[in-house]
Amino acid sequence: MTLKNRTVLITGGGGGLGRAMAEAFAREGARVILHDVVPGAREVADRLGGVFLQADLSDQAAVRTLAADALAAAGGRIDILINNAGFQSINPIDEFPEEMWNKMIQVMLTAPFQLIKYLLPAMKANRWGRIINLSSVHGVVGSPFKGPYTAAKHGILGLTRAVAFEVGEYGITVNALCPAYARTGIVEKQIADQARTLNISAEEVVDKVMLAPVAIKRLIEPEEIAAFALYLASDAGAIITGAGHMLDLGYTAR
Repeated sequence: MTLKNRTVLITGGGGGLGRAMAEAFAREGARVILHDVVPGAREVADRLGGVFLQADLSDQAAVRTLAADALAAAGGRIDILINNAGFQSINPIDEFPEEMWNKMIQVMLTAPFQLIKYLLPAMKANRWGRIINLSSVHGVVGSPFKGPYTAAKHGILGLTRAVAFEVGEYGITVNALCPAYARTGIVEKQIADQARTLNISAEEVVDKVMLAPVAIKRLIEPEEIAAFALYLASDAGAIITGAGHMLDLGYTAR
């Protein structure tokens, strides 16, 4: 597999799944444009020989600027867009701050819509493109204390399916990844948050909450998800579109 002469924009690429994907795509020859706001993200981009762009995805104007800056850095064309950026908050719905709801929906649903909208014209003109959206097992099932997160992840799956029909004739595929719990900083924070909310130990959160529903009792490694994203971005993945791929260790098999 080679992605030489392809340019990929990865949001939230400074850590966790985003960094694993950035590293994997760079190894296959892609030029990486890495977005994030976390410390150290610029160093990741520099190490991969890529471009770093910082933008607050909770600000719609900043998302528009990010798209313009990415296109400028790439010479007018982004071949692969990976909408990965996101965050979690564990709260009962009746205690959930409305401003946090708005921020989560903007970052994880509206910003991906915006980036797709702004980057599609060049993909259409080139008659080739790959859009990969990060959903979750919570894009297809519900979970307590994750109302806004679950709503956003359900929404991104619907957006994926709808856009796939609009762009298929241009050689563009649109897919969503729906992983279960992966070994990332966000999940580590979730473990602590759920332990506090449920008044149980961190070990009990992993065993009784995260791994109880799955057939294979372990966390997913970020590199495993990155490898699947690479396949979808390759020419071999051209027949796959409009799908939510359950990378979930059997979580949704019941």
